[in-house]
Amino acid sequence: QVQLVESGGGFVQPGGSLRLSCAASGSIPSSNVMGWYRQAPGKERELVARIASGASTNYADSVKGRFTISRDNAKNMVYLQMNTLKPEDTAVYYCNLEYNRWGSLFDYWGQGTQVTVSS
Repeated sequence: QVQLVESGGGFVQPGGSLRLSCAASGSIPSSNVMGWYRQAPGKERELVARIASGASTNYADSVKGRFTISRDNAKNMVYLQMNTLKPEDTAVYYCNLEYNRWGSLFDYWGQGTQVTVSS
């Protein structure tokens, strides 16, 4: 069983920065994709950024140039550096890990960490 534990959320003023971390544990294949999603009140969960074990990345248009996703494969960690935060970035941020094994897609989620951007 895979477990994901996020940390680093909090309250920040507009223009500020936060760094989210996610630690994955369990039986995890070396080939996988880790990512961050977010869900604001009354909205659907949306992709923020994803990074494959080979380091290829993709970002939501709304965060390009402000957020940077990175990972440490040796530690099974993924990070999200968030700069120039805006009130519309306020949401619960969820860590995600997915991989293919035996022809099936396995998909895991963390418990979420709150990010609030407000003056």
